[in-house]
Amino acid sequence: MEGTVKWFNKMKNYGFVEDDQGQQYFLHGSALEQGTFVREGDRVSFEPADGDKGKQAKDVKLLQKASEMDSDGGNESEEESQEEETEEEDSKEEEKKEE
Repeated sequence: MEGTVKWFNKMKNYGFVEDDQGQQYFLHGSALEQGTFVREGDRVSFEPADGDKGKQAKDVKLLQKASEMDSDGGNESEEESQEEETEEEDSKEEEKKEE
């Protein structure tokens, strides 16, 4: 199953994941692969489980960091990314000329 991290508190080592149908699952840090850290908006895969206190996400694997996604939640092509960088550089050069 796949979902999105709603929030995760590093200090308390837990948070919540929401699946693509809107169901929320408790996420404990021990369910993450060793060395994996998640943040709000990250895409993950997980195994749903019923725990003592409700639904839990187990065997959680990071699929994609939120910072790597565009506003549509999809991937930006390398070409689109380069175009944006070029546009930013051009606008910075124009600003310098105006000064």
